[in-house]
Amino acid sequence: MTPTTTTHYDPLSRAFHWLTAIAVTIAFVLAPEGFGRLMRNGVDPATLSGIVWHETLGMVVFGLTVLRLLWVAVRPAAPQISMASWMHLASKAAHLALWALMLALPISAVLALGSEGHPLTLLGGLRVDQMPLIANSALADLADWGEVHETLGDAIMWLAGIHAVAAIYHHVILKDGVLKSMLPQRAVR
Repeated sequence: MTPTTTTHYDPLSRAFHWLTAIAVTIAFVLAPEGFGRLMRNGVDPATLSGIVWHETLGMVVFGLTVLRLLWVAVRPAAPQISMASWMHLASKAAHLALWALMLALPISAVLALGSEGHPLTLLGGLRVDQMPLIANSALADLADWGEVHETLGDAIMWLAGIHAVAAIYHHVILKDGVLKSMLPQRAVR
């Protein structure tokens, strides 16, 4: 990609950003408290709409992230907004961490479900009951994947919050167009 004078991300990049942000937020809000306990008590996750939505949105986040990464490789150049080098470095680090978390969270969820013998339940009655490649592998015992998933979920929300505060800081204090570059163009006129 070459530098550009554009002040906005392309419409598809903005759509990926906001759809992912919404899906992550709703999935976090719907995250089941005590999931392992519910499963050990014989609760069928397909009977709990919060779990079904949480798991579906997790897979949506994963799919959007993969598509987004593919789009980043071929999209028009992103806006190049002038900022202090430390801010640019912090922005790159935060974005890389967010990308990693958007991939690691759904993966850790599937590892948790598979290693504990729980089904992946999705909207429309879709269900993956058996994941022997996970349950019978060394991965299953490598970590408490449920705890890993919960920790990563907290981390992405903290980092997303910092990301939002930074965007607002750029808009209100620095007035440099960082926030406007990701907003729908009709919202910034």
